[in-house]
Amino acid sequence: MNYFFLTLGLSKLPPKVSQIIATVIALILGVLILVYFDENTLFLATLLIAIVTLRAVNKYEENGGLHHDEHINLDKFAGIGFALSVAPAIGVNLSEISLLSNGFLIQALLSLAFFIYFEKEKHSVIGRISRDAKGGVAIVGDDVLAGFIAGIVSSLIWQAFLKTQALLA
Repeated sequence: MNYFFLTLGLSKLPPKVSQIIATVIALILGVLILVYFDENTLFLATLLIAIVTLRAVNKYEENGGLHHDEHINLDKFAGIGFALSVAPAIGVNLSEISLLSNGFLIQALLSLAFFIYFEKEKHSVIGRISRDAKGGVAIVGDDVLAGFIAGIVSSLIWQAFLKTQALLA
């Protein structure tokens, strides 16, 4: 049951495919939480998911599971959730999602793109956490940090766009 939970039931698929599916599901759920609740709810739900995932990975590895098992996907929810709770981190109605003026969709997609990039490339501290940390910290920690950095970079890009637009107007 623990493995099914950690893999989101996608363990029969190739690891890359299951990771993509998990990341897209996490994005959709994160956006829905922002639409129907708010950024605080998303942040707290993501924090809970990160803690539960960390403990579940530790238990899985203590019982003989592979360290850095490529089928573990629940950590993607923590990464994407933190990215979205940093940027766009605004509540919008369902009808306002596609409005480019509020930046919600742009920042959500930028956060997704940067999360995927940082999580895959594992630069600097992200890579060090992934390589050197033990257990759940290695699995969840790199995604959490990649998510926060992705959200910050997305926010900075959006703010730079708004400042440039204001200067040109």
